[in-house]
Amino acid sequence: MTLFGAVVNGLAVIAGGAAGSAAKKGIPQQMGKTVMDSLGMLVIYIGISGALVGEQIIVAIISMTIGAIIGESLKLELRLNRLGDWVQSRFGGQDQEGSIAKGFVSCSLLVCVGAMAIVGSLESGISGNHSTLLAKSVIDGVAALVMGSSMGIGVALAGVLVMIYEGLITLFAQFLQPFLTAEVINEMSCVGSVLIAAVGMNMLGITKIKVINCVPAIFLPILFMRFL
Repeated sequence: MTLFGAVVNGLAVIAGGAAGSAAKKGIPQQMGKTVMDSLGMLVIYIGISGALVGEQIIVAIISMTIGAIIGESLKLELRLNRLGDWVQSRFGGQDQEGSIAKGFVSCSLLVCVGAMAIVGSLESGISGNHSTLLAKSVIDGVAALVMGSSMGIGVALAGVLVMIYEGLITLFAQFLQPFLTAEVINEMSCVGSVLIAAVGMNMLGITKIKVINCVPAIFLPILFMRFL
């Protein structure tokens, strides 16, 4: 099954988010905040360590710059927030720590942005190897559990989005395969990991970076590496 990895990843987020939301009332508010801060620091570490695989800094700079321009032009962050608001209106309610929309958007950024989502989906589509996405499912499930305990059921709903996101990359992997050399994948991983670090800083309240508007940058090394 080509989409096996994407489906398992989505279900892991749904299960983790639902379990965290169910346990929310039994977790003290301060403990939940401390756990979220710890997760934010870990996300920054994962992003920084992943970014070190890049070797062409000029590709990362150009990709981030043009990717941000594309994302701002398409208003990707605004569209995701509107989707979150729609989810809020459909399922209603306001959690103690934040709305359903906030949990949905925050978790969507964490599980969709990054090297494992892209590389794992490409592996699933090209070779049928789901090992990366299955490993990511464990990580995302734990992250969703922690986030769900703080942000509520909106976190679980992000599982649907990650299924669609990774599923589309998996389905288009065969068309991208001729362009995906090891060097290209490294640069894509570098850019994606930088965005993961930005997600972590947002989680800690250090920054308010519109990460989703930079997502197009992840795919631009496919184009720019051809010139190098």
